[in-house]
Amino acid sequence: MVWTVTDQTFPVPGAELSYEVHEGAGPTVVQLHGLSSSRAGEAAAGFFDWSPVAAAGRRLVRYDARGHGRSTGRAEPADYAWSHLAEDLLALLDAVAPTEAVDAIGVSMGVGTLLHAAVIAPQRFRRLVLVIPPTAWATRTAQGDAYRQMADLAEQHGVDALLRAMSAYPPLPILAEGGWTTAPAPDIAADLVPTVFRGAAATDFPAPEAVASIRQPVLLKPWVGDPGHPVSTSERLEELLPDALLEPMARPDDIRALGGRIADFLR
Repeated sequence: MVWTVTDQTFPVPGAELSYEVHEGAGPTVVQLHGLSSSRAGEAAAGFFDWSPVAAAGRRLVRYDARGHGRSTGRAEPADYAWSHLAEDLLALLDAVAPTEAVDAIGVSMGVGTLLHAAVIAPQRFRRLVLVIPPTAWATRTAQGDAYRQMADLAEQHGVDALLRAMSAYPPLPILAEGGWTTAPAPDIAADLVPTVFRGAAATDFPAPEAVASIRQPVLLKPWVGDPGHPVSTSERLEELLPDALLEPMARPDDIRALGGRIADFLR
């Protein structure tokens, strides 16, 4: 199937968002990447393939979060809190899909963004797909400490020192088994790396009672064996969300099938 892709920019306070639209006849789906990634970063990593969603005829909107990829940002840690990124998302949706409730796919940081957005403006969403939800609530403190250490390392010794430290970590078993052994470098401007990680360190999901107010159907797709994205987060979300389906990814083929599974869920 052939579809038209257009690249555009959209201004938000303190940043310019870069986004693309895969034009299709069906309803709009918006896709959000994870921390330090981007549209290009996901392509370089190779394990997430969203093409089945577009191939199903949906109008797929993908964008780089502020400070990531081709989007700009400023050195304000609060700008990178998930609640603030949710405001960016809702502003973008008002521009690209002003009259419809959209489906949404969030990865890691994108999960946090989506949850905040769905709490703020539930009428903007039809169905949600939450891919590898990150640490949250009780497990967030330790992750925040790690991000602050990464920010300090980049600030004091340069981004190259951070990259060397990150490359020393072995790949996740599920990714290594699937042949995805090279982690792409953070797709963040060097001067913003400490700020972005400090913003990530200080943020969290909405309060559990707020998450429980989300009524949309939700598909939860964690993968196993990743302390930064523990399955326990998805299990807690399944408990809280009234209409949630939990499907862990335990094998590389589960990751390869993700795009098709999402297309089926959103159908």
